[in-house]
Amino acid sequence: MQAVIFDAFGTLVKIHEGSHPYRQILKHGIKQGRRPKPDDAKVLMTNPWGLEEAALHLGIEVDPLALEAIQEQLDTELSEITAFKDGLEAVAMLKGAGFKVAVCSNLAKPYAAAIERLYPDLDGYSYSFEVGAVKPDAKIYQDVCTRLGVQPSMVDMVGDSQRCDQAGPSEFGMRGWYLDRAAESSLQDLASFAKMLIARQKSV
Repeated sequence: MQAVIFDAFGTLVKIHEGSHPYRQILKHGIKQGRRPKPDDAKVLMTNPWGLEEAALHLGIEVDPLALEAIQEQLDTELSEITAFKDGLEAVAMLKGAGFKVAVCSNLAKPYAAAIERLYPDLDGYSYSFEVGAVKPDAKIYQDVCTRLGVQPSMVDMVGDSQRCDQAGPSEFGMRGWYLDRAAESSLQDLASFAKMLIARQKSV
């Protein structure tokens, strides 16, 4: 069984106006004398924390009213996240052709709900906050392959990061692809990508 793994943000879904809620939490920390740490972003993406939990674990005090305001901004942001048309088309084509399809994404916990709202019927969802590792760590690629029940050699992965969605998967034994909608590249849209994979499968 062949499988295709998609990155999420910038690949299958898009944020129109980001509120950067976790960055706002970190700014509260700066005002309190907490110096930003190089691994803050990684910590936030490898733990299943909402905003209040993140502030607590990072030792940052946020006024309840301020926290409520940030949460409202996040809720609005999540509700306005939309799917790329070519992403919906590609997933439908691949599933119709018998491929297993999954998402593998570096993200904070609240954002998973938006992915599953827009793509509710995938065969697997592998998130950094659940796995405890971020791409291009092999641990997250192994997790999604395990969820799908496939070997890396059976998988194509695509996304908008050369490091995380092309080079990392390729080093792990998958076929990694770089999506660049804005440039004259070999891969500019997911519908054409899906058609290519389906044609390749039929020719085998």
